[in-house]
Amino acid sequence: MTTVQENAVYKFLENTTIPFTVEDIVAHIRKLGFQRPSSLISEISSLLTTQKIAFNFGMKKWVSRRGCFESASFVIKPTKSELLNGILIPGHRCLPFANPFLFPHNYTFYWKGKAIHSTSIEGNPEEFYPYYNLFGEEYAPQYVAKDNPENELAFSTDFYEDPSQVSIKVSDMRTVYRETSFVPGDYFIVKTLDWKKGSFELAQLRAGEWTQKDLHPWVEAAEAGFERSFEMLGAGASTEEQVTFAYWYGGERMRTIPAYPLEEFLYEKTSRIETVPYGIETRFWYAGKEIPDQVAISSSEIPERDIIEDILYRNNIPISRFVVQSYMRDAFFRRDSDIMRLIVRIIPPSIGMAENDMEIFAIYLMEMYHDLVQIYSPFLDYKMGPVRQRLGELHTAVIDLTARLRKNELDASRLPKHTFIILSQIQEHAAGSLEDLDTDESVGEAELTAIDNALDSMLETYEDMKNLIEEYIDSFRRGNLSLVRTKGDNVEYLQILQLSIGGTEIWRRIKVPMYYQLMDVHSSIQKCFNWNNLYPYRFILPAHRENVLNPNLTMEEINAQKIGELSYEYGNVWTVQIILFCRIEAEGENTLQCTAGADAPPPDRIEGPVHFRRLVAALSNGTKEERQAALMELGADFNPKRFDIEFCNQNLRGQV
Repeated sequence: MTTVQENAVYKFLENTTIPFTVEDIVAHIRKLGFQRPSSLISEISSLLTTQKIAFNFGMKKWVSRRGCFESASFVIKPTKSELLNGILIPGHRCLPFANPFLFPHNYTFYWKGKAIHSTSIEGNPEEFYPYYNLFGEEYAPQYVAKDNPENELAFSTDFYEDPSQVSIKVSDMRTVYRETSFVPGDYFIVKTLDWKKGSFELAQLRAGEWTQKDLHPWVEAAEAGFERSFEMLGAGASTEEQVTFAYWYGGERMRTIPAYPLEEFLYEKTSRIETVPYGIETRFWYAGKEIPDQVAISSSEIPERDIIEDILYRNNIPISRFVVQSYMRDAFFRRDSDIMRLIVRIIPPSIGMAENDMEIFAIYLMEMYHDLVQIYSPFLDYKMGPVRQRLGELHTAVIDLTARLRKNELDASRLPKHTFIILSQIQEHAAGSLEDLDTDESVGEAELTAIDNALDSMLETYEDMKNLIEEYIDSFRRGNLSLVRTKGDNVEYLQILQLSIGGTEIWRRIKVPMYYQLMDVHSSIQKCFNWNNLYPYRFILPAHRENVLNPNLTMEEINAQKIGELSYEYGNVWTVQIILFCRIEAEGENTLQCTAGADAPPPDRIEGPVHFRRLVAALSNGTKEERQAALMELGADFNPKRFDIEFCNQNLRGQV
């Protein structure tokens, strides 16, 4: 499928609201006069499936996002701050009922058939982030920056610090609020008028007009929709994709009223779904559970890859030909005409590409060299060149590190948390930026600065991850060396355990004697997290939840069974993931010790990770009353970022 034909597919989906077949799209393309290759049907099917741009409901029938969401209704609840200022901030409120190619400041709201005028409001960017968090908490600053050129410039000045003041476009609601006597707790029922253009009609809904009984079927549909999306898509490419498919899998009931605002449902009404870390990003997931790691670089699949993209993809380098062209431009910038050196930059030797594939790739690069060298301008590239060069070096380093990890025969479950996910995310971001710099035109100053700043952050994350991996590899080797000692050496060993509380970023790494039984590990977990034995406990294997382990099993016996991971279930409230790292020799009297960790543990009386996360969020973003209520539950001096290793070790030794 050509680029022109692919664009025609997107245009078709933008404009159709009725169910269609792939053959309907082919007929549309033929009407436009494009040549029809025999493979067009399979290519379009692949595009729809891999890019998640339409919904399949069986019998070879599809429905576009516009067809699914146009004329559907949802609910928005203005905040007290918005009512006080006479505004409505679109933010993420229209997700997924608006065209994803539009930014929130492009939306238009109507009241009684008339468009509501827009205005702008100024403030600290942190005041606005909560209105964009459903796009992914890590992306909220980008949405605020994209609101207007002045914001974009302000954010690009210093990547590590937010600007002190920004402005965002909002709907001027003063007249509406005044004539309706709108009060806190009232809602807007919102109907999608035009999905493509992002236009919506508002109608008032008084507080208390719907009962919990009215809303219960919607909650059931929403929870089922999200869980079905997790089952079918995993973590997905983004929170936006997760939400979109949750509304599809949740069925017609989820796209009608009575309904909760999506943010109110996710943050207040459900205990089955929560926001969880996913590498350097966030996703929605089953409450109290972590998203499983993966064991290789994974990227959004390129539909209908050409021969070069296919060769690279088979070798775990999921990039488009445009990224390859960006590497070629980097070679021009370096004034390096050696094709073999260029190949090594794109395909590190650790990949071990087959000779035949390498020969095809080399011929392709030589042909590309002769095509591009004639149009390359070093004068236009003098600003882009250094940024592209650093991006290419980072991308190569990530591909190389991932390949070496796969070949090292290490147990991936024992690597630092979400190792391959983080590497995959860095690779995707770097590849995307390389595509942006595959151009013969000069990139704008603000955009180039933003790419360069993002690159600094990616490099920092990569270096941190690389150091953690190397630390683990050293530990792994030391552990293997210690195992070659003879039984007569009479050396005492310790087992290193990593304890992570499900649904949070809280973890501890401890050393325990090999003679420790699981009941002793239970006691250590309680002391590590300063818990109080409020609930019954059990140890299970994560993949076999019905297999409850005997609490008298020792670390030695667990090692002999080659068990690398356990789950510690503490009542129905908390789950702790336990990863068994290597064994090490005991030194001195430090047989039981915490060696590392992060963040303050939740009091075990708190009702699980979802409620805990809401309390922590209230400490930083809540009203004075909400902060006070949170501290009543968490403790007056609770600091979520505090990790006191000395107190933890005193607790382990029974000195507290």
